[in-house]
Amino acid sequence: MVDTMALLPAFLRPTRMTRRASRPAAPLPAGDEAVLDAPDERLSPALVAAGRGEYGVAEALLATTRATAAWEDRDRCAKRLAAFARSRPEWFEAWRAAAPDDPDALLVATQLAVDRVWPSPARAELLREVSPLITAAARADDRDPVPWRIALDHARGSRAGHRYFEELWEAAVRRAPHHYGCHVAALRYLGTFWHGSHRECFDFADLAAQDAPADSLVQALPARAAFAYLTDDCGPEVPRERLDAAADRAVALSGRFPAADPWPAEVRNKLVYVLVRLERWEDARAQLRLTGPYATSFPWDRVSEDPLGLFLRLREELLNGTGTPGPKGLLPAPLRPRSGHGGHARAGDH
Repeated sequence: MVDTMALLPAFLRPTRMTRRASRPAAPLPAGDEAVLDAPDERLSPALVAAGRGEYGVAEALLATTRATAAWEDRDRCAKRLAAFARSRPEWFEAWRAAAPDDPDALLVATQLAVDRVWPSPARAELLREVSPLITAAARADDRDPVPWRIALDHARGSRAGHRYFEELWEAAVRRAPHHYGCHVAALRYLGTFWHGSHRECFDFADLAAQDAPADSLVQALPARAAFAYLTDDCGPEVPRERLDAAADRAVALSGRFPAADPWPAEVRNKLVYVLVRLERWEDARAQLRLTGPYATSFPWDRVSEDPLGLFLRLREELLNGTGTPGPKGLLPAPLRPRSGHGGHARAGDH
């Protein structure tokens, strides 16, 4: 295994919205509609049941992800269920009361606790109070890497030092060497503590991708590093060929997933952003066709208060030719970050 550790220092309630574009986007499988943050067929029944105040479907879903070691699915489902519980808590409070030591309920509770305090100016202090809950979730099932991903986010938000972060990272990759969520958490930590040093972040992402299987989401990690670079205005320039190589990896990964599927939608939405900023118009069009109607808040909410509107506008400009691609055209301007370092802090930023 490539030693990615060598690169460490010493060490929505789901939103579902549909809107019609001003002109049909004929090449898209779903015609002229777009859906923001749509759950897939595994998660949707759990959210519907939770909306009725019932937790049994969510409980069964997370139990299945744990039994089958489907850690990427488990991570994604835990995030979405925590987001739903943040605005509709009744079903989750009933679950916690009925099974306070259940590993799956503990996992959602931990994610929810971190989400609630993340936007606060007192984040670092408030996150320290969450530590016992993270420990309980990690001990509930020692195989599960997802509590360790939350611990990595927690370490970044609480400004933990490198030695402590390294210990968490080692524990996380020991459980799941190629878990995407843990790698994203590590990349964000490195970006925070090496602010402006995008080359080091690219080194970490590239080595992780080289070590991962071809169908692993970690193949999209260099594109995530490229996104961070393209939405930041500081640090030395990253060579264009390195940005293109990151995009190429993500394009290859995207081709392994079915078209018009909500599961890889975030990878594809982020990739569209990167390709547009690199002015790779034909590749961006191809990814939009693969994306179908599935818009995701990330990355568009980092650059616009109306992520679905921006997605629709870009889709129409690229696929229907209403815009003029290029440095002086309609596309790049809306894609600048809204602040010097990538937009507002949100609960979902971790």
